[in-house]
Amino acid sequence: MVKLSYHIGMGGIPLIEQTLPRGAFVQRDKQTYGIVPRSPLGIITLEFLEKIAHVVRKYDIPIVKMTSAQRLALVGLKPEVIEDVWTDLGMEPAPAIGHCVHYVKACPGKAVCRFGILDALNLGMLLEKQLVGMDLPGKTKVGISGCPNNCCEGYLRDIGLFGKKKGWTLIVGGTSGRKPRIGDVIAENLTDDQAVMLIQKCLDYYKNNAKPRERISRLIERIGIEPLKDAVLATGQGES
Repeated sequence: MVKLSYHIGMGGIPLIEQTLPRGAFVQRDKQTYGIVPRSPLGIITLEFLEKIAHVVRKYDIPIVKMTSAQRLALVGLKPEVIEDVWTDLGMEPAPAIGHCVHYVKACPGKAVCRFGILDALNLGMLLEKQLVGMDLPGKTKVGISGCPNNCCEGYLRDIGLFGKKKGWTLIVGGTSGRKPRIGDVIAENLTDDQAVMLIQKCLDYYKNNAKPRERISRLIERIGIEPLKDAVLATGQGES
């Protein structure tokens, strides 16, 4: 069981304290839960599908939903079966709540897509391993697209990348939701290594300067984009 605390106001006064089963989030009825098995970049195997089908049948899970994060959510579980479901799946939970990097989503890129220019899957898998679960002031989402069509909506993600012939374009501070914001281009014409380094610098700056629960988009609205750009950019890292 995992205990979560949400705080507001001066002195971190507890607003909600809730004990949740591992990797679970409560549903509208406040009696059942959802879980999200980790499936990096939305790439799934026959073995993954067979395990999902097995637990859905065995535990009579009423809803299996593909999410916008390229993951499968299993919804409607009773709390007493959740640990058994994880045991049968043999998978790690994907972050679905909490203040951390929730996911990296990526398009097929040049691996198979006729529009792909850069290898979104290769870079996406590297960032998935490096970033997902990283503790941060607020939830953070990453989208990587292999061409300017931007199928993974880099301008609406906290961190976005899209490929062009000369390299990656890095975008920071996008979000959708109730108060959408188009992200800011931080740098262009980046190599894979430069993109990874700049993303880490952006997240370090965010971690050191944001208020608790403040998304990157709201941090930029509060302080402006220039302080972030000045802090993370250096010579030789593409073109700003």
